[in-house]
Amino acid sequence: MLYDIRLHLHYDYAAAAGGGRHQVHVLPSTISGVQRVIAASLSFAPAPTERSDFLDFFGNNVTSIAFRDAHDALDIRMSARVSVARQEPGLDVSPDIDRLRLELGAVRSLAPASPHHFLAGSRNSSIDPAITAYARESIGGSVTAVAMDLCNRIHRDFTYDGDATTVRTKASDAFRLKRGVCQDFSHIMISGLRGLGIPAGYVSGFLRTIPPKGKPRLEGADAMHAWVKVWCGRDAGWQEFDPTNGMRASNDHITVGYGRDYSDVAPIVGVLKTTGGQVGEQAVDVIPLEQEKA
Repeated sequence: MLYDIRLHLHYDYAAAAGGGRHQVHVLPSTISGVQRVIAASLSFAPAPTERSDFLDFFGNNVTSIAFRDAHDALDIRMSARVSVARQEPGLDVSPDIDRLRLELGAVRSLAPASPHHFLAGSRNSSIDPAITAYARESIGGSVTAVAMDLCNRIHRDFTYDGDATTVRTKASDAFRLKRGVCQDFSHIMISGLRGLGIPAGYVSGFLRTIPPKGKPRLEGADAMHAWVKVWCGRDAGWQEFDPTNGMRASNDHITVGYGRDYSDVAPIVGVLKTTGGQVGEQAVDVIPLEQEKA
């Protein structure tokens, strides 16, 4: 699939900010065997005093910006053309959980893709006994089967509710609520798998949404999305699952970055020299190229 992606983040400040510094994670990356970025751009208004672009530890695109002058709003615009060609899932060659532990013990690398970085609890996905007990009900067969079953159960048992949680909600809180959004469902799945000793990480990106039959696609109706990557053993490697939709990641999923949880790949984090609060808006368009030409 070939997509044109447009993202607009807008922030209004209650009082003019005398300065600020932010890190932005919104540019997709080329990932071998998953996707290729053909072209991409990222702009800011007002223009930052300082800007640097680099890759973080996990290989994600990061843009660091700083402002010295007063400003009462910030606009971030990203556009990209991305080709996505995920490999179809093949024969399940993942081990059971007992065998997975032996395979993990044989991994000596601490490179960014090493499963050892994704075993311990993290800021938003701590290992919670209640979530571990819930995940344990999915044990049976291979690690891939466990992950798929847990993915489907979260999709079935939890209610999508954009008003129930915030970006600061932890996995344990969302689990007790049984409500949340893609970020929460991903954190719950990550916490549950790690509680079973299965390495799991957070994937930030975009999801193509298909309008009802006969209805036009609404401009800006899409949003940033989140799903889960799971280390399914030496031979199966990393596999990706979307608990919000109860499915494996497909060619409709466009990756921005990988991390231990949301805090590693939040679209924007930083500090402002100001008083009062701020109001933010997000608009995303994920447009299949053939639809663009129609």
